[in-house]
Amino acid sequence: MIQVKEISLTQFRNYLFQNFQFTKRIIGICGKNGSGKTNLLDAIYYLCFTKSYFSKPDAQSAYSDLRGFRLEANVLKNDEENQLVCILRETNRKEFLLNHEVYKKFSDHVGKFTCVMISPDDVELITGGSETRRNFLDTILSQLYPVYLRQLIDYKKILDQRNSFLKAAAERSYTDDTLLDTLDEQLVKHGDQIFKTRKKFIEYFLQKVQTEYAGIAGTQDGVIINYFSQLNHAGFKDLLLQNRQRDLYLQRTGSGIHKDDLEIQMNDMPFKSIASQGQRKSLLFALKLAEFSVLKEEKGFAPLLLLDDVFEKLDAQRMHNLLHKVCMEEKGQVFITDTHKDRLQKAFEDLQAGYQLIELIDNDEPGSSNID
Repeated sequence: MIQVKEISLTQFRNYLFQNFQFTKRIIGICGKNGSGKTNLLDAIYYLCFTKSYFSKPDAQSAYSDLRGFRLEANVLKNDEENQLVCILRETNRKEFLLNHEVYKKFSDHVGKFTCVMISPDDVELITGGSETRRNFLDTILSQLYPVYLRQLIDYKKILDQRNSFLKAAAERSYTDDTLLDTLDEQLVKHGDQIFKTRKKFIEYFLQKVQTEYAGIAGTQDGVIINYFSQLNHAGFKDLLLQNRQRDLYLQRTGSGIHKDDLEIQMNDMPFKSIASQGQRKSLLFALKLAEFSVLKEEKGFAPLLLLDDVFEKLDAQRMHNLLHKVCMEEKGQVFITDTHKDRLQKAFEDLQAGYQLIELIDNDEPGSSNID
């Protein structure tokens, strides 16, 4: 199990400086909108992934008009203490340290301290475009397999090079076929491996999603999820050759694993078109809890679970099912935020779970209480 014991935020978002100590496995964080609840969760996420959950440039996370920030945490992993530090210098240079050792590559840190976060914006997983769902899959697989993350980084770099080549070829009205063949060969090398890893993983992952959905919603609701990839029906090399002229005309690469998606249906209709708010939220939680379950099984310890503002648009029964799952059935550390202190307390008391409650008050000193 991973457990955050203490975290300090310096010049991070709306925190000029703040220190939090966590004494329980279940942590409730309450406060008005703008008090810093989400920023606190994102600071924890930052220290697990070396970046923000919200795809912001690092510089935008600095406090007010100041430049740079520092995050530091004391984290137990399988009963061993670890010090995690993330520093953004005033020069915009970022450093990341684990137990006083500086990382040469941030990617080497990913997967060491696994973490699953759920926020209101995650509804894009259900209603948004394919890129959101690909990023979701890549986040899971990158935590599980370091080699996958390296392949993904290399693939994206070569894809950018190929797209730049296609634009330059259009501007010059000349194509160097030998160079394009080389880029295709490199893209296929990494793309084929990524596809094989995704395909094998998704077959097993989607079964977990459906199990988790039924546990939260109390029914399957006829929800079916399929893995879409152009590589399901043709070889990557053949696709690039068949579409080369089209790619040159459009000046971008139209075939490959960067077009993969998860297709979600309910009763043979597109899920996002007919699902209720409760069904969408249930599926979102099912996807995230399946991620949690897989990481726990593969890594041998429970990841951190960060739940931001999860009470909205979910009926009482679904919420009880969700909280019972994450707080009582699982044994990982969980952080849950809400704008209503009473609602958060009642939810924990109904579960008869020991918890710590932190109340953020307009970014002043937070109040904290432990309830056994």
